Amino acid sequence: MPEKRYIVTLTDEERGALEAIVSKGQGGAHRIKHAHILLNADENGPNLPDAVIAQQFRCHFNTVANVRRRFVEHGLTGALERKKREAPPTPPKLDGRGEAQLIAIACGPPPEGCARWTLSLLADELVRLEIVDSISPDTVRVTLKKTKSSPTCASAG
Repeated sequence: MPEKRYIVTLTDEERGALEAIVSKGQGGAHRIKHAHILLNADENGPNLPDAVIAQQFRCHFNTVANVRRRFVEHGLTGALERKKREAPPTPPKLDGRGEAQLIAIACGPPPEGCARWTLSLLADELVRLEIVDSISPDTVRVTLKKTKSSPTCASAG
């Protein structure tokens, strides 16, 4: 078993906050589990080995090690809360300029032979004008839903 690299030493205030989280049982399950892990990993408390803590709380050994590391590096809040994503997993297809062009197209006259713009026609037009490489009609729908004007109304503006 590897030696502990990150030593958890809780202050009385931190221990009290963690015990309050555990005793109330309110909040996210991961938050309560991480509080249990920290309480059992405390140098001034039980100081259980990571493998025992992992078995006791039915989590992976790496979870215990990661909670220890986040506590040492980022403090109590960093160990209890999940990390927020800095960027979405896939970048948005349309930026502000692309959205403006989509709205301008949707508010303009429909193509020849059509009574009005459909989401598929708008998506195809964005690709034809080389605003985007590819886009789904649903992405067009979500983008237009964000606007306050109705793209199907001739007097929209």
